[in-house]
Amino acid sequence: MRLIRGVPLLAVLLTGLTVVGPAAPAGAEPGPPADCAGRHRIHVPGAEHQETVCLGDLTTAGLAGTPYTDMADQAGLAAKGTTNPSGVPGIQIDGYFPDDSRLNATHGWAHDAQFVIRLPEKWNGGLVVTGAPGTRRQYSTDALISDHVLAQGFAYAATDKGNTGPDFFTDGREPGDAVAEWNHRVTELTKAAKKAVRQRYGRAPQRTYMTGISNAGYLTRWQLENRPELYDGGVDWEGVLWTTHGPNLLTSLPVTVARSLGRASDEDLIDAGFAPGSRFLWPYHEKAYWGLTQKIFRAEFDPTYDPRCPGATAGSSLERILAPCASDASYDYASRPASVHRAVARVALTGRIGKPLITLHGDLDTLLPIATDSDVYARMIDARGRGGLHRYYTVQDGTHTDGLYDTYPDRLRPILPCYRSAFAALTEWVEAGTAPPADRTLARPAGGDVVNSCALKTP
Repeated sequence: MRLIRGVPLLAVLLTGLTVVGPAAPAGAEPGPPADCAGRHRIHVPGAEHQETVCLGDLTTAGLAGTPYTDMADQAGLAAKGTTNPSGVPGIQIDGYFPDDSRLNATHGWAHDAQFVIRLPEKWNGGLVVTGAPGTRRQYSTDALISDHVLAQGFAYAATDKGNTGPDFFTDGREPGDAVAEWNHRVTELTKAAKKAVRQRYGRAPQRTYMTGISNAGYLTRWQLENRPELYDGGVDWEGVLWTTHGPNLLTSLPVTVARSLGRASDEDLIDAGFAPGSRFLWPYHEKAYWGLTQKIFRAEFDPTYDPRCPGATAGSSLERILAPCASDASYDYASRPASVHRAVARVALTGRIGKPLITLHGDLDTLLPIATDSDVYARMIDARGRGGLHRYYTVQDGTHTDGLYDTYPDRLRPILPCYRSAFAALTEWVEAGTAPPADRTLARPAGGDVVNSCALKTP
């Protein structure tokens, strides 16, 4: 993994500071042309701008080096040995919905609310929708999700969530506006993609699934709670938990900043929910994740706490972007004004899901500790009487991003193969009525290909 000023490239990409390599000229079409008759009649409802192209391969194997994906924005999310399908011809639609923010420079548009819709030539009647994890953009889960579902025949749609990069919190007028927009953009894209699918294939999707990792896992939870009529089910991969009174990121991360400044101990982190077995990951997260994540989300929901840090931007250099705000070491969410709690309440989760949901979470997640995130969310679902719609799988030795497996292959285990198994289990649950296995811990196997295989059931 290439280093930049001592920080892995993954950290740069998670901040949204992606440096995109040379791309093929606009209009380049990978592979032989697909059968895309009528593609020019497809109009994405509500889109301010769209560009439609017929491609011989909609997967990253065919799109790498073209304007139709961004491999740099995907870096670090998958282990290097991951195998992906290829050879899926069809139609790709890139565009954006009306928006007044300009954080996403993809395609040179300098326009947020960008989306991608992919319509495979051989369609299975389904649609999969997702949003960008972290503060990335619409192509970020092409290798994680798009390739896999396209090869199964699903149409695919992804959104940049309406704002991107470490300055996402500058979007909107009121605290919480930027994150609230994420939910709106997913709903907007889901409705529009369903209509685009109908235009392409002559009928609406029979099944629509919502899914995502990290911030997009949160989006999956929120959509199934608040817009269940749009979906048939979802898979949540380590979704961020936002609750009005905590736990949330603003209750778990301040202690990490305090520790980096020598004002808290390792035991304080463990008391805050961080797994003792994740200690070997703490130095990396201290440099790349903790301080940055705390300050930008605190700026989003509580901008009056320390207006000078991060201020109008998270930073003008990588060093400043990744640097924590010293004031966050003393941040106490519980004692903050009611207005802050109201801002979080606008986007908070309740556990009241309306459609089947499968949750996966690594027990060594060092950004979203499982004890203060998915363990809590599972209890919230049960408390709402919705446990029958939920399955929860703990992935032993899994952490927040699979790219770290390449650094610690003897200590970590990628979650992606478990996610793919979970997605298959969801479709069987919804379409065939075959219930997935009960909640369980997916133990790391003693041998075999842990990068590409994961069984939800024990032999």
